[in-house]
Amino acid sequence: MPWWRRFPLLNVFNSSHGDSFHHFPSNYEHNLLLLLQRFPGRRPSLQLHSHLLTSGVHRHQMSRGGILLWNTLIYRYCFGCFPLEALHLFRQMLFFCVRQLPTDSFTFSFLIKASAFSSFSPNGAQIHSLVVKNGFAFDVYVHTSLVDMYSCFGALADARKAFDEMPERNSVSWNALVTGLTKWGEMESATLLFQQMPNRNVVSWTGLIDGYTRNKKPEEAVNLFRQMAADGIPPSEITVLAIVPAISKLVALDIGETLHGYCMKGGLNLSDVRVENSLIDMYAKCGSVKNALQVFDNMGKRRNLVSWTSAIAGLAMNGMAKDAVGFFEKMDREKIRPNRVTFLSLLNACNHGGLVEEGIRFFRLMVHIYNIQPESKHYSCFVDMLGRAGKLKEAEEMIAGIPMEVDAVVWRTLLGCCSKYGEVDMGERVMRRMMEMEQEYGGDYVVLSNMLTEAGRFADAENVRKLLDERNAVKVPGLSLT
Repeated sequence: MPWWRRFPLLNVFNSSHGDSFHHFPSNYEHNLLLLLQRFPGRRPSLQLHSHLLTSGVHRHQMSRGGILLWNTLIYRYCFGCFPLEALHLFRQMLFFCVRQLPTDSFTFSFLIKASAFSSFSPNGAQIHSLVVKNGFAFDVYVHTSLVDMYSCFGALADARKAFDEMPERNSVSWNALVTGLTKWGEMESATLLFQQMPNRNVVSWTGLIDGYTRNKKPEEAVNLFRQMAADGIPPSEITVLAIVPAISKLVALDIGETLHGYCMKGGLNLSDVRVENSLIDMYAKCGSVKNALQVFDNMGKRRNLVSWTSAIAGLAMNGMAKDAVGFFEKMDREKIRPNRVTFLSLLNACNHGGLVEEGIRFFRLMVHIYNIQPESKHYSCFVDMLGRAGKLKEAEEMIAGIPMEVDAVVWRTLLGCCSKYGEVDMGERVMRRMMEMEQEYGGDYVVLSNMLTEAGRFADAENVRKLLDERNAVKVPGLSLT
């Protein structure tokens, strides 16, 4: 039953198809809006959408309350699972509603957002033309949405043109273009634009820092963060999340501790659990397990699944396999349900710590108790664990029993283990399976050739080398530390 049938004010006119607006009470639109706000789910939105079309309430007249009602629906669809529905709704407005729609800047801002989210540029161009046609071409909010939309499409020239055409810009406009440029790796242009900004705020700094981090330029990200601190701009929670991966990549423990101090001074560690989780991960990757566990312990009841998983992963990557297993036992006692990432961290710990039996137990626990379907990374880690322990036959049987298509990574893991233990026959079988999947990776040919050479099968090794040359397989050149 439609949810509005429970409200008598709306039931009186339920059968009306609205030949004229005066069939509806003056507060009809207001009441519909209140109901829409009271019921934020998708189904009520669809039901009210249907009611607006079938009742014809806006066929001849639409007030300010009416466009607010339609805007709310457009907003719901725009940020829902299917953003194109917002554009379909607008087309229905043009067909079913009064000819002169009282659209406003919110209408077009939401439609532009929907076009951006749908990643379909022709829709964006059409909405842009409607913006101009309806007189919103110089509205700062609408135009900023256009800059953001074209940036999402990767149409950076159009984004820049829209930005340059703006008679008035606010900080959001500048940030939209800077973020758009960083998203597509145009860091030089983004930095130049950032330097031209009249009023840089924490969002501006964070956007550029995040861009450097995502584009694998951690040193530039850290230097910019230092400059931000020198300019007296306090970091936000998002700034911390943006700079932490760069600090981890550089293993810059001193900068990490400075960042941690900023967080404690500004209360960021208490306002967003993601900050503390990121600090645990950062300290672990910088090799400071002590600091990582201290952050974990200080969280108290704020700890969540990510906190536990980050701690387990940190212990695993620092060679503390038994401690990682012990942490999982504590996590289990706290009734925290693990996920795929948790078990992958545990398998890594057992793999590098030589805890084969524990690893087998965790794999079975993941599959049979927690009903988590293993992914390629889990299988690859499990095979590597068996292979490192010399259980090559079990590893091969394990791969044969995987209930999914096995990628080359899993087989390559087993090939490496065959090389370690000199299992030439198995190595040849594995190589044949890998060549059925991909033939372009030269490293596989080199591994098999070296195995054959060590086994004294020089002619076979030479044939493998010739095959490498014939297929133009890519071989990563060696590196020297001298």
